[in-house]
Amino acid sequence: MVELKKSDFYFDLPEELIAQDPLEDRASSRLLVLNKETGGVEHHIFRDIVHFLEPGDCLVLNNTKVIPARLLGVKEETGAAVEVLLLKRKEKDVWETLVRPGKKMRPGAKISFGNGLLKAEVLEVVEEGNRLIRFSYDGIFEEVLDRLGEMPLPPYITHKLQDKNRYQTVYAKYEGSAAAPTAGLHFTTELLKEIESGGVDIAYVTLHVGLGTFRPVKEENVLEHHMHSEYYEVSKEAADLINSAKEKGGRIICVGTTSARTLESAADENGHLTACSGNTEIFIYPGYRFKILDCLLTNFHLPESTLIMLVSALAGRESVLAAYRKAVEEKYRFFSFGDAMFIR
Repeated sequence: MVELKKSDFYFDLPEELIAQDPLEDRASSRLLVLNKETGGVEHHIFRDIVHFLEPGDCLVLNNTKVIPARLLGVKEETGAAVEVLLLKRKEKDVWETLVRPGKKMRPGAKISFGNGLLKAEVLEVVEEGNRLIRFSYDGIFEEVLDRLGEMPLPPYITHKLQDKNRYQTVYAKYEGSAAAPTAGLHFTTELLKEIESGGVDIAYVTLHVGLGTFRPVKEENVLEHHMHSEYYEVSKEAADLINSAKEKGGRIICVGTTSARTLESAADENGHLTACSGNTEIFIYPGYRFKILDCLLTNFHLPESTLIMLVSALAGRESVLAAYRKAVEEKYRFFSFGDAMFIR
């Protein structure tokens, strides 16, 4: 096996191309269409996606919902500012979290949020320095969180988000993500109706996106990178829709790397799906053989990230990097609030 180097996935990105704010109209983003067979590139507007979908295709969307997982509080003993990011619910009021600054937050440390509306105690330090925290409050946790929490925007977005819903897809349903499945942010309810009326099936799967999705690959040898774990669920309804489209010769088109990782984790060797749920650490990079996915609709990803590696596995590293260079040249907007790419 040829060694894959992290630096093989580097491209030069001017900082001004990192989108800081969502567009007024979701579907007016630009859309770069990459032909994975020829490497050919076309430039469109996102709502033109309807022209690239055919009757019998199945579009797969991730209906996870981002929780306002960023809490700003103070350490009760000293009044020092503390930031807590909710990563994963372990039991009713116990969460695995990322705490900044972490060093002083030892087991027993107490934190107060919103003048005591929400209180927390650090229980233990777990892997990667994360903290297990128990929360106490009056009423319903989700309602308290909605009042006090902020959307946990990625580190490269420095502007304050004016409307929480803009970091949420229009079809978000099941709470549990610390980051949005951003390829889906371009869809409007009207556009989805138009796609369905064109004879395209829409299947919903769930993968709760963790902050590990932003974790940089540190090892130069890509194969030494340890992938983060995320919870996913495929319902019987979704499995039946996807299997049926596949059997009839339709294409399976994943919206976002999260939908792609869900299907590739859940499918058997013959590309067949059954209803299932679990945690996935699947790491897709060049050399991977896709079992079920045919096409991918995705945003533009960070240099040297596991996400650009996944895209390169589908369309070929050279073609992807050439398309990214073209996108930089044409001043496409990058990352979470940026433009989209359709690999067909």
